[in-house]
Amino acid sequence: MQKITTYLWFDNQAEEAANLYISIFKNSRIVEVQRYGQGGPGPEGSAMIVTFELEGQRFIALNGGPQFTFTEAVSLYVDCTSQEEVDELWARLTEGGGEEGQCGWLKDRFGLSWQIIPRRLQELLGNPDPAKAQRAMQAMLGMRKIDVQGLVDAAG
Repeated sequence: MQKITTYLWFDNQAEEAANLYISIFKNSRIVEVQRYGQGGPGPEGSAMIVTFELEGQRFIALNGGPQFTFTEAVSLYVDCTSQEEVDELWARLTEGGGEEGQCGWLKDRFGLSWQIIPRRLQELLGNPDPAKAQRAMQAMLGMRKIDVQGLVDAAG
């Protein structure tokens, strides 16, 4: 078991969210679902805690009620190897009410923030030629979903 696990607070959509996430990412699964009993505070039989893994990384999701919501102060960063992966994840995570953000950020329909970032972006931003790196940065700042070819073209 990993030493530190990300714990996500949902209103009442923990199981729905976990099922969406495991349908998107390979090597993912629901590990355990603990359900509320007669004593509540959630409806009897509904998910209380859902433990799941995405690409081997464990997460715990709680149906804790509406007191707390997600903010961009915490996001899940996804290292993408290709534009195709960026495109697929972007589409899947924004469908059903998600919101596009700037610079590769988005919120899924549950309000959780994700960074869908192609590996090539880091290479371009770390270019030893500062002018090329700056042009790539400026191009990225004008994007929502990251377009790798657009970055390459801008960097020159």
